[in-house]
Amino acid sequence: MQHVVIIGGGFGGLAAAKALARAPVRVTIIDRTNHHLFQPLLYQVATAGLSPGQIAAPIRSVFKRQKNVEVVLGEVAAIDMDAKVVRIAEPVEKRVIFDRLIIAVGACTSYFGHDDWAPYATGLKSLDEAVEIRRRVLVAFEQAERIEDPVERARLCTFVVIGGGPTGVELAGALIELSRHALRDEFRHIDPADATVILVEGGPRILSSFSEKLSACAQRQLEDLGVQVQLGEQVSAVDAAGVHLGARLIATETVMWAAGVRANPLVAQLGAPIDRGGRVAVETDCSLPGHPDVFVIGDAAAFKTDDGLLPGVSPVAMQQGRLVAANIMREMRGKPRAPFQYRDKGSMATIGRRRAIAQTRRMSLSGLPAWLAWLAVHLVYLVGHRNRLSVLFDWFWSFVTFNRGVRLITGGRMIAGAPAVPELPVQPALEANASPVESRASAR
Repeated sequence: MQHVVIIGGGFGGLAAAKALARAPVRVTIIDRTNHHLFQPLLYQVATAGLSPGQIAAPIRSVFKRQKNVEVVLGEVAAIDMDAKVVRIAEPVEKRVIFDRLIIAVGACTSYFGHDDWAPYATGLKSLDEAVEIRRRVLVAFEQAERIEDPVERARLCTFVVIGGGPTGVELAGALIELSRHALRDEFRHIDPADATVILVEGGPRILSSFSEKLSACAQRQLEDLGVQVQLGEQVSAVDAAGVHLGARLIATETVMWAAGVRANPLVAQLGAPIDRGGRVAVETDCSLPGHPDVFVIGDAAAFKTDDGLLPGVSPVAMQQGRLVAANIMREMRGKPRAPFQYRDKGSMATIGRRRAIAQTRRMSLSGLPAWLAWLAVHLVYLVGHRNRLSVLFDWFWSFVTFNRGVRLITGGRMIAGAPAVPELPVQPALEANASPVESRASAR
């Protein structure tokens, strides 16, 4: 029986494994965490809208009824494609021999060569980072409550989001709603509604993957909420003082990075040329050039079409995972492989309560209709029926009461009157991190 090894338990990896449910193969999923993470909703964990358990599901639980799947928790250290061996270094050294290998390792945060910014500008690619952002935001308000200096209080209540893609827009909108509504009347010496949320985008407009009309609409909706949108501003440094835009400084304690991603560093070990985003070029069937039994999908793959490279979004990863699984089964029946063809289902981004935009080839939506469509799509793609019901209830409660109930300060402590700034490593996420509807990869 052939052994199919899948590295990465994200959207693409899960889609491939599920598609092999009835195939006469053994499937081994290797992931550095024990859970599948629904990354499009990480910003809601970061802004106290949802708890981590509502957007994550144990991989073993997902496949408990699929008997041909084995799950291995571990960090892949190396891949020997000639010997067809995957070497796992941690937590226990292990060698896994494969017949077919699917690499679905996704992307990690990219600081564009400025990794020294990472301790001050938290990315949003993992549950740990989402909880850290939540901690920093809530601690900033707590510190402002006990500080009398108006300048320092203003600095603590200033929050900067860098990157005007879907993640940055969604994060900025949720932060302003947290300060304006959820925290209202909870403090005695400050008014959280006075907090400043700034969205910094280096390009001429936010949400550049959308039409100019929808991009402008989204900016208006953000500004109506109270977000300050600053376009054409290039970040020159991020440090303990705040965000430097050339000679100008935005004094802040809390910076969130949503400006770029890069393929998992494991891709660089494949011995094939990689692009600026760390992705490897693949054949039309998603196989690695020169290695027909090794497939690369999702954020790790640079797949060229007539319109350019496919974006690093979850629909691409899922469709590629299903295609690779189908091709494995075709070959086992003596049939030729089929090329990958992406079906673009559209793009959407939410800005806040009853505010969103959505775009397909045939139509575009904004406002309440787009927001309702966004809710429906995310609930459909969220793994686990229990998670869907839990998220639906929390969203309904939040909509009716404006309340966000997961306002817990965990994962750190306050030191010498200021929020701690731990050294956060740039940890690679193991699968495509984008929304279940298309958005630009560089903004995720």
